[in-house]
Amino acid sequence: MFEGIVKKVMTITLVAAVAMLIGASASAQSLVPQESSSHTISNQDLSLLRQDLRAKRKQLIAANLRLTEAEAAKFWPVYDQYIKELISINDKKFGLIQQYADSYGKMTDFESLLFIRNWLDSDIATTQLRQKYVPIISKVLDGKKTATFFQLDRRIAMMLELQVSSQMPLVQDQGTAGSSSH
Repeated sequence: MFEGIVKKVMTITLVAAVAMLIGASASAQSLVPQESSSHTISNQDLSLLRQDLRAKRKQLIAANLRLTEAEAAKFWPVYDQYIKELISINDKKFGLIQQYADSYGKMTDFESLLFIRNWLDSDIATTQLRQKYVPIISKVLDGKKTATFFQLDRRIAMMLELQVSSQMPLVQDQGTAGSSSH
């Protein structure tokens, strides 16, 4: 029973943190964009959002991964290296989001396919990074704490991904629906 309460509190905490992060940077929008919606994302907005996300991610991991002082001393340097590599992947993903926003309304079928392939490539790169770090983190933490870290990391990433994706209008809603082949 206690574990159920802990899970609910952790879920609420993660959702609240993500909502605070994204809510400050983007107004709530429906999944279907309105014609008057602006689809440009400034580099400054992305930069501020990303800095805030990194800080909140580390806080959420620290609050939910119970580490001894000795474990923490070994884990956080490895975590920082992991995040450094993740930032490299996310740089490409945020560049892709910016490119999508800049070309929204003008994308050809080819550009649309290229966009989704690149988006999926970033997902693959993130998964490969996690696979690379499982044995590395398991050298500084036991199996349960290693698994817990990756559960937390994935939960945070999925919530952020959902929030970002829900703010992006669908490709077919460019105002040219029906003009291209299916």
